[in-house]
Amino acid sequence: MNTTDKHNDRIANMTFSSVYPMYVKKVEAKGRTEEELQQVITWLTGFDNTKLQELIDKKVTFHQFFQMATLNPNAGLITGLICGYRIEDIENPLTKQVRYLDKLVDELAKGKKMEKILRKEEA
Repeated sequence: MNTTDKHNDRIANMTFSSVYPMYVKKVEAKGRTEEELQQVITWLTGFDNTKLQELIDKKVTFHQFFQMATLNPNAGLITGLICGYRIEDIENPLTKQVRYLDKLVDELAKGKKMEKILRKEEA
């Protein structure tokens, strides 16, 4: 399923700070913590908690957020459906990155083990 330019632009211009509280609410409602959420975001983006808070305070857009991020080399292992889209089929790089984040938050809220969420190799 391909996303439209309008859809991609809407995601690019959405502020991370407007979505972050929804992520927190979602994971906390399922018994997970904000610290675990931050761990997942750090794994994906390379941002530590201080940088993450700075980006929230600056109200950066998702476009700016992912421009500054250093995406985890294993991010490509994130697959499946999120918001009606198969992640591996999304062509717009930014939309794909945002959906990676959405998928990780979803997995955290669903109670997946952190090792699985962070795509760690099993010994």
